[in-house]
Amino acid sequence: MKKENKNYHMSADEFRKQGHAMVDWIAEYWSRVEEMPVLSQAEPNELFNALPNSAPEQSEDFTKIMQDVEKHIMPGITHWQSPNFFAYFPTGASGPSILGEMMSAGLGVQGMLWSTSPACTELEMKMMDWLVHLLGLPEHYLLENAGGGTLQDSASSACLVALLSAREKISNLSLNKLGGNTVSDKKLVAYISTQTHSSLEKAMMISGLVTQNLRKITVDTSYAMKVDRLKEQIAQDKADGYLPFFVCATIGTTSSNGMDNLIEIGEIAKTENLWMHVDAAMSVTAAVCPEFRDMHTGLDLADSYNFNPHKWLFTNFDCSALFVKDKSDIINSLSILPEYLKNAATESGAVIDYRDWQIPLGRRFRALKLWFTLRHYGVEGLRHHIREHIALAQEFASWVHASSDFEIVAPHPLNLVCFKHTAGDVVNEALVKKLNTSGDLYLTHTKLNGEYVIRLCVGQANTTREHVEKAWELIQASL
Repeated sequence: MKKENKNYHMSADEFRKQGHAMVDWIAEYWSRVEEMPVLSQAEPNELFNALPNSAPEQSEDFTKIMQDVEKHIMPGITHWQSPNFFAYFPTGASGPSILGEMMSAGLGVQGMLWSTSPACTELEMKMMDWLVHLLGLPEHYLLENAGGGTLQDSASSACLVALLSAREKISNLSLNKLGGNTVSDKKLVAYISTQTHSSLEKAMMISGLVTQNLRKITVDTSYAMKVDRLKEQIAQDKADGYLPFFVCATIGTTSSNGMDNLIEIGEIAKTENLWMHVDAAMSVTAAVCPEFRDMHTGLDLADSYNFNPHKWLFTNFDCSALFVKDKSDIINSLSILPEYLKNAATESGAVIDYRDWQIPLGRRFRALKLWFTLRHYGVEGLRHHIREHIALAQEFASWVHASSDFEIVAPHPLNLVCFKHTAGDVVNEALVKKLNTSGDLYLTHTKLNGEYVIRLCVGQANTTREHVEKAWELIQASL
């Protein structure tokens, strides 16, 4: 008896049909997202309890799947692409970026080695050099020089890679060998400010370093690290027998957009032989515009630097750019070469294998969506939208300044405004809850000097003055 030849794969014709329908669905979503509640109104476990407890035994029609997307998935979506989303930070998404993501998914490239897809590696190399020029970064980050860049999944991974590289360099402890310790990990001390992103604390945990040896330096009235206090803490640690090895400076802290002094921190790092990492996750996108590049003053002193195109550069998640002054530092820390990964091109030194620049072995073709985005907008287009966002945030700040009920609580040089109602924490917390529950906009809060503070961040692709003006009207009307 002839065996039945079954094929459950989606045919090319069906894929074409559903693919066109998906593009239409996404385009339609963008046209209606403004009308949806920004913050999901779903109850805990609502989706989990609504779905079956096991996968279907028989194949299901894709049209039915999309019906369930509307019925079950969409109510549980917080709409980060809404023009009324002012919370956390922007998450970049744009037509060219999504098309690049689609192509990456369609190609299914695994870019762990140069040889596993040369275009995946070499386009990323070129994109990292483009970013150096786009942001006006020090030229030692160009691949033709000692340094270079790579795309990570997030700033958290970039910070971890920087910390591991610093650990390797200061202690001469190779992560791909046993033994060889020259310094006890228990004696290594790292420095951040009280405003530094929590990813640095997690990086200490993951790397096996003592989390109690992460010193959190207090900040000044502009929420920048107090350099004098950093000096004092380093001196104290050295006197107590510890070895300072790492300091993280931030350009635009998450809570308040605080700007650390790179020159002063960099000079200390140079004198004390510390690895200096600069975290610029969102704010430094503004450096696409030459008038905002003062924030980079002193960056030439940094050993590593990261920012996220997936936040404010209209490139969808995940896409975080990490640069190092000396590429050998990162490769020496993370390279491992089992027999099955050996190839002639790598061993000759003629190519880069980006697997040696990150924690995982596998690599996505992230450079495609960045390439599509930069070419679609051009430098001129990027500058136009970034300047527009900053101008809107500044205008919002002017309305707060003019109000007798609200006050600004932190410097606001770019697209983030921190403010509060003068009546205190209880009123501010209730205000944010009322606004977010309404679904009309979404704001998040932080605490500065122990006080509950409201954050408004402008950066979504389709946010206009009308949306910011409406947000201010709602804030005042919700008291």
